[in-house]
Amino acid sequence: MKLGDAIQSDDWKTEKHVPAIEVPDTVTAGEPFMVTVSVGKEIAHPNTTAHHINWIDVYFKPEGDKFLYQVGHFDFSSHGASVQGADTGPVYTHPHATFSMTADGPGTLVAVEHCNIHGLWENSQEVNVT
Repeated sequence: MKLGDAIQSDDWKTEKHVPAIEVPDTVTAGEPFMVTVSVGKEIAHPNTTAHHINWIDVYFKPEGDKFLYQVGHFDFSSHGASVQGADTGPVYTHPHATFSMTADGPGTLVAVEHCNIHGLWENSQEVNVT
């Protein structure tokens, strides 16, 4: 088995597990731009002790390059657990992260997320650079 065989994908507007990636339509080479990744943008994903998103990894694959480069890793580690029991805690993290990056040329952002029950899910978004 290969890792890629275990990663699922679908249209993020119809599936609550697929990470949504938001970037500007066009960015300027070498200039910082904002990227937002999230899970549950159109259809809310549960955020409970028993069912939650653990993390999102984001990679960039420059056009014409063979390799992906990791640009971010975001952990979501609080899902309502407490000593009183599941879903009674005072803190919940939500699978949503915004960060800044630069790119020298066009490429593709790839986001992979892990749901503790439904495994790995991915999505990609082209980055147009001028």
